[in-house]
Order: sequence, then structure tokens, then C-alpha cells
Amino acid sequence: MAHILIMPRQGNTVESCIITDWKVKEGDAVTPETIVCEVETDKASFEVPAGAAGTVLKLLYSGGDDVPVLKPIAVIGEAGEDWQVVLGTEVNETETGKGSPASDNAPSLFPDIPVNNSQSSAPNPHSQLPTPNSPLPISPRARNLAEKEKVSVTFSGTGPGGRIIERDVEAALQNRQPLTAAAKASGETAVPDAGSGIGGRITLEDISAPHSPLPIPNSQLPTPRPSRCPQLPAEGAITETPIKGIRRIIADRMFKSLAESAQFTLNASASAVKIEGFRSAVKSQSTLAEETGLGKITINDLILFAVSRMLPRFPYMNAHKIGDTIRTFERVHLGVAVDTPKGLMVPVMRNANLLSLAEISLEAKRLITACQNGQAKPEELSGSTFTVTNLGSLGVTGFTPVLNAPEVAILGVCSIEMKPAAMAGGLSSTIAFEPHIGFSLTINHEAVDGAPAARFLKALCDAIANIDLLLAAG
Repeated sequence: MAHILIMPRQGNTVESCIITDWKVKEGDAVTPETIVCEVETDKASFEVPAGAAGTVLKLLYSGGDDVPVLKPIAVIGEAGEDWQVVLGTEVNETETGKGSPASDNAPSLFPDIPVNNSQSSAPNPHSQLPTPNSPLPISPRARNLAEKEKVSVTFSGTGPGGRIIERDVEAALQNRQPLTAAAKASGETAVPDAGSGIGGRITLEDISAPHSPLPIPNSQLPTPRPSRCPQLPAEGAITETPIKGIRRIIADRMFKSLAESAQFTLNASASAVKIEGFRSAVKSQSTLAEETGLGKITINDLILFAVSRMLPRFPYMNAHKIGDTIRTFERVHLGVAVDTPKGLMVPVMRNANLLSLAEISLEAKRLITACQNGQAKPEELSGSTFTVTNLGSLGVTGFTPVLNAPEVAILGVCSIEMKPAAMAGGLSSTIAFEPHIGFSLTINHEAVDGAPAARFLKALCDAIANIDLLLAAG
């Protein structure tokens, strides 16, 4: 019996995965351990093995498709076996508990994959066109792009069984002039191929006009005057890169985070004299540093330690907002934003409030390395209760972090700058410059008010300024 390979579930919160690359093609012989394809979520990349020996009969999706988990992605069986009959039989067995072939009228568990039980190898291109009473054979990414760009999907696609995929919509866009922002924002769906805007752009007036304007006779056209402006050089090369893969998922999540929460950012700074002094002292004592496990301690490790100790004192910051419920956590599961070649990832440091400074330093480095090498596990990329993102090493003095929903707060770490500070000196005080590290705290104002968030930020700054006392307390 042929084997139907499904998209595996990569973690409890993952609903779909993008096929980034097929490692096999139809007709290839595979073993159960053969890597069939690579897939990625918004968090990590994974390899999918064949799971059975045989011949690749059919690849049901193309590279770049966003496939829901537990959906069939390939059929593996004996050479010459009819993959469509295999899919039909699988559907019938699941629904009826019997092994008889599926009939033409059997409802499919996989509506996105058309099942054809006829022996004819020539598909009818018109059979895949959507009808008012049938589901649209279109991938989720293609549907989103078509709705965003107002492309009328009335054509068959190049995907399996005529399924419309993202590249089909992109091809339709290439044959049509771009829309202005106002045209995109309108609710109109009837869009012409060209418009009256600059360079043929389609304007709001073009798609909302009830009829085409009457042509103006040439005799009534004004005589053009010679231009006094110098001839401008031709426009330089333009490169267009589709937003897809993990970049598309990150973009969608960031937009959803901003659209669904009332985000508000506070900025403050803390004296960095003691935190820099501690780090320098540890590094100067190489033998002691190695014995204590602090040989490679960083400023960011010390900040993660301070955050893990302060959050239990302010439980409303260590929380999730889910619908109309706020869920607070006793344990601190710190999300650590990591810049990787494939985009932003946020691995989670479990039970950070129970770890020592040396353990936090080692765990942070392990998670960062795993993400950058594409080896992070699904369970390491979900479940954070508070996130820290650090742009200080890039010289950023202030920014607005975007919430890692459903968390209610995220801390941005900025660069260290010299700032004036009052220095006590008997009856009078003097002003001197000393290093300060900046912080940008974004909160969900639906769950946390400004004053409570400011109290947490002030307490954190005090803890950073007196890191030696915090370390002594454990």
C-alpha cells in the first residue's frame, strides 16, 4: 500500500509550514530515512523524511507553498501506482472504515487537493475553475496575495491538479499595472489592466468609474509646449524581491501584534558604572572566571539575570493577555530575541528566575547558537512569558519594540552612552559624566497601565545600577 506523507506538526502552536525546498522529484526512489523536503515556520527550519521506502509518485505542493499541518504533501508507493486512487482510497477508509475505492461523490478530507479517479491522464484545465458552490482551489498564500492586490482569480493554476499558487497570482500581477494606495484600500474588486495614473498606475477613479471616458478628438487636444527642463537620465535598475517564507510570517505576526493590542513604550536609563565594572573585574580574574563559569559573561547576560529577578516582584509584567483574560506566571520563561540569517527568532530560557548568572549565560549562548545554526527545537521556540531584545551593540539609543503576543511586555536594551550625573561632594554636588545604558519598555496598555509599568522599569534600572547588590542577593 502506498504511503501518504503529511506535513508534520512542528510544535503545538504551529498551524502551517512553508515548503522551502524539495530534495526529491517525482519518480525518485527513496528510503524511510531519505529527506524529502525542507520546511520552515516563523521560528525554525526542519527536514521531513520520507517515512517509507518506494518511489515518489506525486509531490502535491510546490516550493514556497504554505501548507497546513497534517495535510498530505506527497505520495510514495510502487512505480506505476496511481497516486490519485491512493488518495481517494485513503479518504474513503478514513470516512467509512472500509477499504473500497472512493467514489466520485465521496467528500474529500483534503479539499485543497483535487482527487480524480478517472484513468485519463489529460486533465481538463477548466475543471479547476472555482464555481459559486465549490471551494476555491488556491493556496493560502496565493489567496492572501490575490485579496491584497485585488486580483480576480478566474484562471487555473500551475500547482497540483490546477491549484492556484502564489507564483500564478504574481504572474497575473506582472500583466497588470500597479495600484495606487487609495485604490488598494478601496473595496472595489473590478480592476482594469491599466489606469490613468503616472506610468499607467491604476487609481481609485479608474476602478470606481462607471464607464470609460469618451475619447477626445485630436483637433481639440492642446498643442504641447517645448519643455524647458533638462532631460533626466533613465531610471536606474529596480530589484523586486517577493516577501515570502519566514520573512512573510514575521511580517504578518508583527502587523497582527500592532493591530490587536494597544502598545505603549516607556524609555529610561540606568547607570552602567557597576555593571561594566563587574564585567571587567570578572574578565581580569581569568582563573576565577573559569572556575565560576563566568569567563564569557556579557552585559546582556547580566541584564537577563536582573530581569529574571525583578519580574517575580511585578507579576503583572510576567503575563499573557488572551482574549478577555490576563494570565500571570510564577515562573519566568524569558524570550531572547535573536538575529539569524533567516530572520528574527525568539528562543525561550525556561525557569530563568531559578538559574544562576553562570547558568543564564551558558543557556543564552546555547539558544542563540542553535537559532543561528538552524538547530533550535520547536519546544525551545514557544512559551515565553516576557521577552528581551537587544540592539545596543548596534549603537541604537532608543527604539520601540513590538510585543511578542500574547505577552503583555517586551524590554528593548539600548546602547551605553555617557550622560551627566550629579556626584555627591559634601555640602555641594558636582556634575560628572558617567556611562548609562538605555531601556525601551513596550507594554500592552489593555493589560498594564503606564504607572505600574513605569514602577517596574524604575526598579529594573535601580537593580542594574546596583548589580553588585542584586548578585549578592542571588
